Amino acid sequence: MSICVGVDIGGTKIAASAVTGGVIVEQALRETPAQAPDDIVQAVGDVVRELQDRLGPERPVEAVGVACAGFIDRAGDVVVFAPNLAWRDEPLRARLEEVTGLPVVLENDANAAAWGEFRFGAARDVEEMVLITLGTGVGGGIVVDGELVRGSHGMGAEVGHMRVVPDGHRCGCGNKGCWEVYASGSALVREAQDLVAGGSPHAGALADASGGDPRAVTGVMVTEVAQAGDPAARELLEDIGRWAGEGLASLAAILDPGLMVIGGGVSAAGDLVLVPARAAFARNLTGRGHREVTPVVLAQLGNDAGMIGAADLASRRV
Repeated sequence: MSICVGVDIGGTKIAASAVTGGVIVEQALRETPAQAPDDIVQAVGDVVRELQDRLGPERPVEAVGVACAGFIDRAGDVVVFAPNLAWRDEPLRARLEEVTGLPVVLENDANAAAWGEFRFGAARDVEEMVLITLGTGVGGGIVVDGELVRGSHGMGAEVGHMRVVPDGHRCGCGNKGCWEVYASGSALVREAQDLVAGGSPHAGALADASGGDPRAVTGVMVTEVAQAGDPAARELLEDIGRWAGEGLASLAAILDPGLMVIGGGVSAAGDLVLVPARAAFARNLTGRGHREVTPVVLAQLGNDAGMIGAADLASRRV
C-alpha cells in the first residue's frame, strides 16, 4: 500500500506524518516560522525529508498532502489568505513541489480533517457528513455524496462565519455576530476571563486556578476545573455546547447530513460539551418530531485528522 506524507501547518507548529491506509507509521514536528513564508516552505521540505530518511528507500513516499488554515483556491494551487500566517496569494503548491520533489495536494485544514474523519474516523460509515472544529475559531468541513464541498472559489464550508447574532461580538473576519465568536475555544476563554474579572463568588474555582489573574485563564484550565465538578466552569462549557448545537441545526436544515461530528480542542471536554450540543440540536432542528434526528458525535482522530485526511487526499490524487 502506498505511503504519503500528511502535513498540518499550524500557527505554532508544523506536524507531519507518513500515512498508509489511514494508519500513521512515522511522525515528525517542526516549529512554524509563521511570519516568514520562505522559511515555512523550507521547514515543510525539511520535515518531509526527515520522514523519508526514517522510512528508507524500501518504503518510498509517493506524494505529500498539506493542510493549512486559510482560503485555498479552487484549483488547490494558491493560499489566497491565511489569517495566522504570512500568506497572501501564495503559490504554495508549486513551491512545495519544488522543495520536496514530490506531487503535492493543498487543502484547507478543516476540510482535510473532515476528510480524515470521513474516511477513517467517526464518519466512515456515512456518505454525507459535517465536521465542525471548536478551537481558536470554528472550522468546518462538509462531505456530500462522498466528495468534499469546496465551493465555486474553493472557499466553501467556512461555517464559523455564519452570522448568528446580528450586531453581536466583533469577529476576527471583520463582521459582527459570527458563530465562532460564540461557539469557539476563544469564546470559552473570553467568558471565563470576564467571570474571573468580575470578582463573582461563582468564579471561585476558576479564580483559584488562575491565581486571580483573568489573563491566566485558558481553555484547558476551564475544562479541568469543570471536570473536577465546578458549576461555573461546567456552565461555561454548556453554553459553548448550546451554541454549537444551534448552529449545527441550521446546517442540518440546508444539508441534511447523515452525521454531525464535533472536533477541535474544546471537544476534549467530552460530554460536558456534547450533551448540551445534542440537546440544542434536537430542540432547534427543522421538522423535529417528523424526521430522524441526525446523530451528533465526537471526532475520533484528534489532532491527527488533518494529517491523515491530507495524506489520503494526496494518495487519491496520485
